[in-house]
Amino acid sequence: MKPKSIFLNCLKLILVGGMLLVSACKSPALPPSRTPMKEIQIKELTKSITKNQLRYQRFRSRVKTTYDDGKRKQQIIINLRMEKSKSIWMSANMIVPIAKLLVTPEKVSFYEKFQKTYFEGDVSFINQKLDSRFEFSDLQNLLMGLPLTDINRGRWETISHPKHYILTPKSQKLRFRPTFFFDPNSFLLLEQRFMIPGTNNNLTIKYLNHQKLDGEFVPGEVQISLFDGKDLKRIIMEYTRADFPDRLSIPFDIPSGYEPIEM
Repeated sequence: MKPKSIFLNCLKLILVGGMLLVSACKSPALPPSRTPMKEIQIKELTKSITKNQLRYQRFRSRVKTTYDDGKRKQQIIINLRMEKSKSIWMSANMIVPIAKLLVTPEKVSFYEKFQKTYFEGDVSFINQKLDSRFEFSDLQNLLMGLPLTDINRGRWETISHPKHYILTPKSQKLRFRPTFFFDPNSFLLLEQRFMIPGTNNNLTIKYLNHQKLDGEFVPGEVQISLFDGKDLKRIIMEYTRADFPDRLSIPFDIPSGYEPIEM
């Protein structure tokens, strides 16, 4: 698999995963516990989860990224920079820089150096192709270990489990049904699953090895698995050298002479 193809496949799986997911009174917070408490109030649980969620303005990390489609397994290094609600910047390297990506709330831009090609488009083309309601914040949440559905809206119910708090929507009519797994001690999101009723399509995102940075917990590893009923594709992203910088540079200019491509 060519280096260009590796980054494009990773990019498509991350974007498709993020897009696939988004279709659809005061109370005391719960105390931390080693195992889930029984007979809890949903508002108490969602309040505890929200209270302990990651808060950041800027994030930076070196990301060891592995793409596996069951036939090939390839690795690249991605330098990731994010400014909340403003930008996601990635620079992919295999000894030398091979590609760059910039996503903003209005635009998706990408270029790769081997074939000298580029892509530019607004976010609306994604929603038109997938009949979704993708928003920029959904992609940032996916990368940072946050729920892709607002758990403070809608009606939710819990599923009994010996190790985790599990939240799922009460409605059976949602096009995409999410299931969230939370740690009972830290209330961190450990896994989120999305299924399309009536199909075998499902997306699973796992968050492992959380690391504490400036008082905030960030996933040390993100595993994204997409099953289309036949084939399983997986990306493993290992965050190293992560920090919350005061400033970030986002260098991105498509070189002259590059040819446009379709995504």
